Amino acid sequence: AAGEAEARLLLLQEARESIEAARSYRRELQQRLRGLHQARQQIKESATLTRDVLEQHFNDLKGTLKKLLDERLLSLLQEVDVIEQESIKPLDECQKLIEHGVSTADELLREGESAVDGDVGQHNEKLCNFTKKALHIQLDSLPEVPSLVDVPCLSAQLDDCLLTILKNQIFRHGTVASRPPVQLEEFVEKPGGILVRWCKVDEDFTPQDYRLQFRKGTASHFEDVYVGSETEFMVLHIDPNVDYQFRVCARGDGRQEWSPWSVPQLGRTTLVPHEWTAGLEGYSLSSRRNIALRNDSQSCGVLYSKAPTYFCGQTLTFRQVPPGIETVGQPDRRDSLGVCVEQQNGFDSLQRDKAVCISTNGAVFVNGKEMTNQLPAVTSGSTVTFDMEVVQLGPCSNEGGNFKLRVTISSNNREVVFDWVLDQCCGSLYFGCSFSYPGWKVLVF
Repeated sequence: AAGEAEARLLLLQEARESIEAARSYRRELQQRLRGLHQARQQIKESATLTRDVLEQHFNDLKGTLKKLLDERLLSLLQEVDVIEQESIKPLDECQKLIEHGVSTADELLREGESAVDGDVGQHNEKLCNFTKKALHIQLDSLPEVPSLVDVPCLSAQLDDCLLTILKNQIFRHGTVASRPPVQLEEFVEKPGGILVRWCKVDEDFTPQDYRLQFRKGTASHFEDVYVGSETEFMVLHIDPNVDYQFRVCARGDGRQEWSPWSVPQLGRTTLVPHEWTAGLEGYSLSSRRNIALRNDSQSCGVLYSKAPTYFCGQTLTFRQVPPGIETVGQPDRRDSLGVCVEQQNGFDSLQRDKAVCISTNGAVFVNGKEMTNQLPAVTSGSTVTFDMEVVQLGPCSNEGGNFKLRVTISSNNREVVFDWVLDQCCGSLYFGCSFSYPGWKVLVF
């Protein structure tokens, strides 16, 4: 009996495992069915869109070609009118001259006939006047009439090779691509932004430039956000927890036209944007409060972030936005960019306890102490990044404990790496900056 019970338990266990395997198999099949549906939908939607694009394009071409042909016809007809008018004008003048000569000859004939047939008493006087008049008119002078070979004979020169050229060009115009040569590859969430990466998927395609577009939610039109040779771009001014649709295309080496667009994909960020604290005298902020400009106020102090929005595992980026320090003279040794555990008012620099920073001359400070390693100086257009990961020393609780962060600061293709030991757990940090002279303009993302 015990053996039968054990066998039954084994059978039940195998049955349950088979049922779970069947459920998993069904889920996978359903997932694949959804994938097939999406693929079929993409093919149909892209085919419909392609038909619409082709029909619209060729309708536009037909309209443009008709307009161009009408304009050319009008130009040629006007040219015929000009030649006709310019050629007829001298003939009209010659005709007037001849008609005047005929009229004069008719009058002279009447006078001559009257003189010959007149009275004997007036005969000699009339004959004498008629003879003098005939000599004055110069009856041997005749206007010259051009021969037919010397006057224009208009004709239209129409070369049928235009149709051959157009036919060859039209038959080669346009292509239908089944796959775009580039596709979106990855979306990386950033505070108030998305880092978009793409890659080439056609080995025979040699890209020269890329073009990235996006649109918010269900907006009808895509907008250009990047055109260039890089294969990634940080799209800023992204509202958190909102879907954005992205697409990318490329232009082949030596070509003018762009390739077909990639398959549109959705991207979003759940991270709130970094913002500077508003209202601090000495700094003016942009409308989104992600750019701080050191104004010409005499007030000094550290400008902090609005909240501790920098989390370990992310990359914090400061960028000096031109025009920058090129207009302000020598930087001050207290000038700095960095992160800190908490806001502490009353300091004129981040070169203090519970903070790490880089000064504008490239010196790195940890808890107020300068390191021996130094980075390149921060100048207009420079980009400085902070990366941190947690390396815990001992227990960490709500009451605090030893805590270590591995910090990497990069500037102008150089970096320093060090460990920052704290006496408390820090899941998020503030960022800040301090400048003594006006003209510094810092974007944070």
